[in-house]
Amino acid sequence: MAPRQLVSVLSEVPDPRVARTRTHSIGSVLTIALLAVINGAEGWEDMAEFADVREFWLGGFLDLSDGTPCADTFRRVFEAIDTRALGAALHRLVSDFTADLTDKVVAIDGKTMRRSFDRRNGRSPLHMVTAWVAEQGISLGQLATEEKSNEITAIPELLATIDVRGATVTIDAMGCQKKIAAAIIEGGADYALALKDNHPGLRAEVEKVFEDIASMRRRPSKRNVCRVESKGHGRTEVRTVTVSTNVASLTDASDWNSLRSVVMVERERTVDERTSKEKAYYLSSLVVDAATFEKRIRAHWSIENTLHWTLDVVFHEDTSRVRSRGGATNLAAIRKLALSLLKMEQSRPGKSMAMKRKRAGWEPDYAFRILSMISRN
Repeated sequence: MAPRQLVSVLSEVPDPRVARTRTHSIGSVLTIALLAVINGAEGWEDMAEFADVREFWLGGFLDLSDGTPCADTFRRVFEAIDTRALGAALHRLVSDFTADLTDKVVAIDGKTMRRSFDRRNGRSPLHMVTAWVAEQGISLGQLATEEKSNEITAIPELLATIDVRGATVTIDAMGCQKKIAAAIIEGGADYALALKDNHPGLRAEVEKVFEDIASMRRRPSKRNVCRVESKGHGRTEVRTVTVSTNVASLTDASDWNSLRSVVMVERERTVDERTSKEKAYYLSSLVVDAATFEKRIRAHWSIENTLHWTLDVVFHEDTSRVRSRGGATNLAAIRKLALSLLKMEQSRPGKSMAMKRKRAGWEPDYAFRILSMISRN
């Protein structure tokens, strides 16, 4: 039964509290917190209220002989538990789904939790870097930093804690760094890194590669170029992807671990009869056809459109006033697991994330169905 599996895994998170203060077990507190977030809770008071309202139901699989945890208990636990230990436990719950990442996209990107600043202690908002399996909508792991600029050092540290073997790791321009490329390859994955003006000399050389291709009389093979058109919401977008394995001409190609190809994506968007054009460039260790590159590069945006957007619009993460670093980081991890479980539950196709959360609150059996997404390993 999923709730008991959940409690068992979460009970293994080291409990930092003094033994005499452990009125409620760590497993019970974290299980209630996850269920509360699935049901719409946004903070400690919400979790305590959820526990109070659902005490009889929760007592069916938790020991609540001393009543339900109060808001301060949730706050103290979340602030004190080790963020990496909780993250590892939460990932175990969905590990069956990420056991084989072959040909899947792991998108890595950062998001600032805007209301997590702490003026009293001179702290800026927390910036969370997340590794996201695009096809499945599951977080592999996260790492909190104080500033967005710290992503460059945070990404290799995050990669050292997760298993990305077989995947294609995609990162925006800030993560286009030689050390990060090397860390991805050492982790058994491939990379597709956005190349922008933070490497002006290299970008100019890559542009020249595609200028030379365009000047040739013979068109690139169908394998090396593809064109995709999409329409929706009054917008038409045409994406043309061109791939070249001519990396030997790049001055410092050998400094980029396993660099095997460069990619150009030309986007032409028409909205209300206004057309705009742009070009984007990528460095990659892959040697695949243009159609495959197009799908994997486009899959990267799942981390923006599915994860970050949903966290802000549905889970209201941007308005959360939890300011303690540990508390905010651990709550963010719980939100991501709740989001993944809700996304994977497909017994009611077409229902929005918000509606699923409401139904989980109205119908306890549906909450159990959501928990049934948890791995049974």
